[in-house]
Amino acid sequence: MMQFVRYTAGSTPQWGLHEKDRIIPLAGMREDVTYRQLADKGFLTVVEDAAEAAPASTMSVEEVRLLAPVPRPGKIVCVGLNYHDHAEEQDEEVPERPLLFGKSGTAVTNPGDPIVLPAEIDELDYEVELGVVLGRTAKNVDAADARDYVAGYTAINDVSARDAQFADGQYFRGKSYDTFAPMGPTLVPDHRLNPHDVDVACRVNGETKQESNTNQFIFGVDRLIEYISGITTLRPGDVISTGTPGGVGIFRDPPELLAHGDKVDVEIENIGTLTNPVVEE
Repeated sequence: MMQFVRYTAGSTPQWGLHEKDRIIPLAGMREDVTYRQLADKGFLTVVEDAAEAAPASTMSVEEVRLLAPVPRPGKIVCVGLNYHDHAEEQDEEVPERPLLFGKSGTAVTNPGDPIVLPAEIDELDYEVELGVVLGRTAKNVDAADARDYVAGYTAINDVSARDAQFADGQYFRGKSYDTFAPMGPTLVPDHRLNPHDVDVACRVNGETKQESNTNQFIFGVDRLIEYISGITTLRPGDVISTGTPGGVGIFRDPPELLAHGDKVDVEIENIGTLTNPVVEE
């Protein structure tokens, strides 16, 4: 599995390949790693060749600090109610079209960094989601061609302040506090992963809260790109967060919400586990 990572070893952030417990730096390549390049099969072949030629320069994962694959997305387009099991737990009918909302790009935070619980928020929730990173500018794209526009996939924790969300009657504030979009730990190119058949899970303090598979999607990645690109132009580095399965904290009986000191793991098959602690503001 080809897993790209952004990382720092105490200097400028750079791209590398994650293989087992090692990082292979890609800084010596003749071409820069960009989201546009990641959507190119030929470029991926160049990366593989470069990685094979540079085994001596590898570093242990413990020697680096992993960073969010997309630190400053132009926009994060989120999809609500996109798993059949999540619709069932809310006793909601399956939507006829994707339900979209926005999340601020400045909510992105790195693997291992804290999710900050704002002082005014009492109902903090977790949501494991598959993130789709765009690699090409997309406008009015047909579903049949949509995957050609994808740079790759990553894991996102769509952290949600439920009390803000319900009080406002819409999602933006409750989804957009700083640190409410942990992202990572890797980015897997579209050509190396089937986004419609990967296991997803969320654990809080080691206890599994969500467990499903993206084969439960109501709207697949191709349909989402077609629909969203018909509304707004998607650009390289934009992110689509594809929705969460059942098991979120607010709909448990009684609710099981996040608190200071909790550790949240969101895991997506072949992408890895994204871990963040929760701390009070």
